[in-house]
Amino acid sequence: MSESSSPSVAELLTVAEMARADAAAIAAGVPGIVLMENAGRAVERAIRRRFRACRTVVLCGPGNNGGDGFVVARRLHQAGWPVRVALLGPRGRLAGDAAHAAARWRGPVEALAPAAVARAELVVDAVFGAGLARPVEGLVAETFAACRAPVVAVDLPSGVAGDTGAVLGVAPQAVLTVTFFRLKPGHLLRPGRDLCGEVVCAEIGIPQTVLAAIAPRLFRNDPALWRAALRRPGPGDHKYSRGALTIVAGEVMTGAARLAARAARRAGAGLVTIACPDAASAAACRSGDPGVIVVEAPVTELLGDLRRQVWLVGPGGGLRAPATAAAILAAGRTLVADADALRGPLEALAGAALVTPHEGEFTRLFGRSVERLGAARDAAARLFGAVLLKGSDTIVAAPDGRAAINGDAPPWLASGGTGDVLAGIAAALIAQGMPPWEAGCAAAWAQAAAARRAGAYLIAEDLADHLPAVLASV
Repeated sequence: MSESSSPSVAELLTVAEMARADAAAIAAGVPGIVLMENAGRAVERAIRRRFRACRTVVLCGPGNNGGDGFVVARRLHQAGWPVRVALLGPRGRLAGDAAHAAARWRGPVEALAPAAVARAELVVDAVFGAGLARPVEGLVAETFAACRAPVVAVDLPSGVAGDTGAVLGVAPQAVLTVTFFRLKPGHLLRPGRDLCGEVVCAEIGIPQTVLAAIAPRLFRNDPALWRAALRRPGPGDHKYSRGALTIVAGEVMTGAARLAARAARRAGAGLVTIACPDAASAAACRSGDPGVIVVEAPVTELLGDLRRQVWLVGPGGGLRAPATAAAILAAGRTLVADADALRGPLEALAGAALVTPHEGEFTRLFGRSVERLGAARDAAARLFGAVLLKGSDTIVAAPDGRAAINGDAPPWLASGGTGDVLAGIAAALIAQGMPPWEAGCAAAWAQAAAARRAGAYLIAEDLADHLPAVLASV
């Protein structure tokens, strides 16, 4: 059994898939009570690594999450900690492995109520697990409201939905969450992610072989997903073979196209062209990096050059962007659509390789949804293309159902122009031959890594210069 604060595995399991993993492990000969004992031991070890012995209250629920809590209480007591247990509901209603774990606790069991946490110096939340389907209310909600001590959550803070990260009723703010085998979407999707604190994923004896039958389609965005598709320069390369990208600028906000172009070049594209609609916008774009080709020509004319296979439309694209995007798709070219290109009808974007909306643009295109992950997957299926739904928990979805969650972007990426940079990175990777979903995942990951290198108070212009080192580290 092992503990990892930064899990190296990329698979995420839904609540139903995690139940299948548990059942498969039991069917393979690992008793359920062994899994529960291992889970409780993992929580106890994580607590003792981070806290000194103190007055601890373990809040236990009526299911297996509560059974884990009884194991935590017993092991902390054996280690000399002053521990109390507060149980939701009668002890006699516990069943199965939870009842077995409770029977091994020799101390008193009090009723779960606000008074139980009044003098606690540490609270262990083992009330409800990730599969909770109803709001947390009543005594449980009142008990969490009365809690003033640090909270350690077992699996997920009670009230956080494992599949969506949504809060059902209320949920406590944890400083540490210990989960098992694989993370769940709720560990990465907000607001659940914000309530988890530090997340530890522990192996508890579930064989890795159970994943083959489950075949997860959801992942934590990690280079393991797309590293093999990342193009490496070779001795026979020339600027076109390394990826030729054309970015369509608008009449006014030419800085957006320039940000995208700089990022695209730093992400490895061999030749980047900015196509401008008039002399004024062309002059503005020529005032930027000298290595970017700037042309003043109609898009219809440039489409005659068969070397221009990949196009980015939207950053500062203006009112013409939707019609331009439609013309590029009609010509059979590969389109990355961002910003202004997303202002047209949804049908006009069908077949785009990748679209990169923020929340507002996504809502206008696909309708409002309270569940970002499912909405992004549905959108990709409707478009027959990859969707990169931007945010602090960016989701990249493919039309075949795969999805990845980028859960570690620093908050200082919330700055004007960073979306243009992201679109430029993704378009450059597609121009180099990367499949669109993998390119979207790689772009989101690389931008977040570049932002961490740049540090707080970055501006969008800072990001591109960090991209070579970030991508080389992969």
